Amino acid sequence: MVGLAAAMFVGLFAFGQELMGWNRGSNEEVQLALFITFILGIICGYKTKG
Repeated sequence: MVGLAAAMFVGLFAFGQELMGWNRGSNEEVQLALFITFILGIICGYKTKG
């Protein structure tokens, strides 16, 4: 499951503009939001794991 989540993150981070149709101006903000969400997900996963 972690591998699937990581692959989806990399795909959206690298190719999200082409896949989702984000405009050029908001691409940086969307990538930043994806990155922060991924990092916070890792932190929460470690906290719930023990």
